[in-house]
Amino acid sequence: MNKFTTWIGSKGLGSVLTLAVLLLVAFPLVFDIFRLNLVGKYLSYGFVALGLVMLWGYGGVLSLGQGVFFGLGGYAMAMFLKLEASDPITTKIQSTPGIPDFMDWNQLTALPLWWQPFEHLPFALFAVVAVPTILAFIIGYAMFKRRVGGVYFAIITQAVALILTVLIIGQQGYTGGVNGMTDLKTVLGWDTRTDSAKYILYYLCTFLLLGSIALCLWVQKSKLGTLLLAMRDKEDRVRFSGYDVAMFKVFVFCLAAALSGIGGALFTLQVGFMSPSFVGIVPSIEMVIYAAVGGRMSLVGAVYGTLLVNFGKTYFSESLPDLWLFLMAALFIGVTMAFPDGLAGVWETKVKPWWKRKQAERLAIRKAVAADAASDAPVTQTGNPSRKSPLTGSVSGQSA
Repeated sequence: MNKFTTWIGSKGLGSVLTLAVLLLVAFPLVFDIFRLNLVGKYLSYGFVALGLVMLWGYGGVLSLGQGVFFGLGGYAMAMFLKLEASDPITTKIQSTPGIPDFMDWNQLTALPLWWQPFEHLPFALFAVVAVPTILAFIIGYAMFKRRVGGVYFAIITQAVALILTVLIIGQQGYTGGVNGMTDLKTVLGWDTRTDSAKYILYYLCTFLLLGSIALCLWVQKSKLGTLLLAMRDKEDRVRFSGYDVAMFKVFVFCLAAALSGIGGALFTLQVGFMSPSFVGIVPSIEMVIYAAVGGRMSLVGAVYGTLLVNFGKTYFSESLPDLWLFLMAALFIGVTMAFPDGLAGVWETKVKPWWKRKQAERLAIRKAVAADAASDAPVTQTGNPSRKSPLTGSVSGQSA
């Protein structure tokens, strides 16, 4: 047990193990299925926060458009689910049976060609990762090769989020418009609305999130992670050392996009719909807030930040519906002003040193008590027959 604990500590996996116990054991025992389903929805945002830790914290590139990749992953999954829910029998009352209802409302008479591959689940799962990654590669390559960065890149990603939102809303016949894609109930005939399905989807989301943390930790501890940190702090020095800084940025941008796409797909599965309200500028900025509150240099902290912000949003909106937006703003401003490094920074700079001091004090007290006990213990007389007894004055081992 001591060897296992030492190994966990040496690898820095203690916080990951604690998070795993919290998500896999504590939350399912404490929360009912409704609240657990909410936690699963929050954890789907956690994938975006992990990507921002890698992109913003390690790569030094701030993106304000991660909602784009979250939405693309969600729409890729929603397209498959919508086609499954639009079989000819279910849609027989439509003018054109066999196509999604919003297409029928907009006078489409056939399924568009680019929709047809999404009738197959393997292609949809591939698209969940591939579509956000390809778009991120196109944007990243075009920007980073021209050394566009900093606030300019952040503004460009915001513009992309706005463009995609307008495009989705404007192409109502192909995307569902402002309402999005709704009434997503089954996966290959499996009803995702049952309690057992919600438990399965929650654990699926949790395991994938923990796997994503492991992947990001591996990247951080590799040479690539070291180069990302060096690139963030001294970009010119890394460039002059012969490395292609632009392609490192493209890689980490694509990694963040792929993680966001996975989160969007899991969100669609658990909630049962996807709409442009999760794609635009406002949700993208909220996703940055998750990473900022948790700590942009900590993967586990980003997950805690995501849970805290979304728990706060739910609690404030339920108990104080007229003030919840102001309270959320106060929470974000207060946390970022009081703890610039987020929750992870509080743990590293405040809680952890305090805990180590307490442990050192307890150890010192135990050593002092042991030393006092040893000094007060009676000395056992052995092996010297010529010494006199302190009580009788006689020589030990001899008769008077």
